[in-house]
Amino acid sequence: MPTPLRVLFLMEDLCFGGTQRQTLELARRLDRKRFTPVMLTLTGPTDLDASAHEAGIELHHIGMGRRVPVFFFMQLAVILRRLAPDIIVPCTALPNIWGRIWGRALRLFDGTRRPMIVGTCRGGGAPARQHEKYFWRLADHMVCNSEALLKILQDFGVPSGRISYIPNGVDTEFFVPAKPAPSQREPLILCVARLAGDKDHLTLLRAFELVLQRCPSARLRLVGDGPEEAVLKRWAAENPAGCSVDFVPGGLDMRPHYAAARIFALSSAREGQPNVILEAMSSGLPVCATSVGGIPRLVEHENSGLLSPAGDAATLARHCCRLLEDSALCDSMGAVGRHRVERAFSFASMVTEHEKIFSHIGMLM
Repeated sequence: MPTPLRVLFLMEDLCFGGTQRQTLELARRLDRKRFTPVMLTLTGPTDLDASAHEAGIELHHIGMGRRVPVFFFMQLAVILRRLAPDIIVPCTALPNIWGRIWGRALRLFDGTRRPMIVGTCRGGGAPARQHEKYFWRLADHMVCNSEALLKILQDFGVPSGRISYIPNGVDTEFFVPAKPAPSQREPLILCVARLAGDKDHLTLLRAFELVLQRCPSARLRLVGDGPEEAVLKRWAAENPAGCSVDFVPGGLDMRPHYAAARIFALSSAREGQPNVILEAMSSGLPVCATSVGGIPRLVEHENSGLLSPAGDAATLARHCCRLLEDSALCDSMGAVGRHRVERAFSFASMVTEHEKIFSHIGMLM
């Protein structure tokens, strides 16, 4: 029997976040007869380490704390060579830059085609942050999670044979509709998202101000952590609407939040294919979101949710009010969303497509 290929997922961290959870689920579900998943983070131990250990995933760290060490890139080459991966899958910006650079350097130094590199591009700002106009050439294959990102990479010149669009997956047996039906719950608007600039929480907060004028009993729950936390909390402290806004740290299990909410809202300015929208739809929630990146591929306007332009607080508020006030529409859109993820966004499909790529490039070594 052939030795399983060592697939190294190079992560900035394993904090709570969509990319981290998607990557962890992919690594967890790989066929262990053909692939040995390994994870290396630029930080020290963080939120999802225990889940990785429970899944039997080999896990290593470069740093000690939650911050990336200043000179991580000097240690990275040594550690990559010691871990001897057959395939490197860098995730997020810093790993996609330095993982590709050192992966290529190791190949030149050793005179082999190992490790092969599967670059990833996730999130609307990723092409710029990862300098994909130039760095895609350092990857043997590219994977993106939205058709919008696929088009951007194709425009950069990535050949069709070296790029794949693989939608995110969701565990439809884990995220299930809860009772009572969304329309029978308290008027809670839920947003689960990293508190970062791409998510544009300020537009959601401004929309919520307008929602309160029509639905004064509504509340907004922001679940997540991130660099914009202080700015957003300051806004909430300085504006009357802030009294109806709850900030909740991120966690491993989001199901209690989905079960409590009436609608799910996301005001991102840039996106790939947000995993939280799939989770919300799988949980039977109707969605109000911005029409950016891969979101229109997930949310069918006037069918499973309502879409608005990025930065348009007035339209987002109007859509939230419509679902808060129309019980039948709220529940029907939630049911349609649940059916859609069951049909088109399974984890099994996501894993199978990645395994095909790993097997193919493994044969090229």
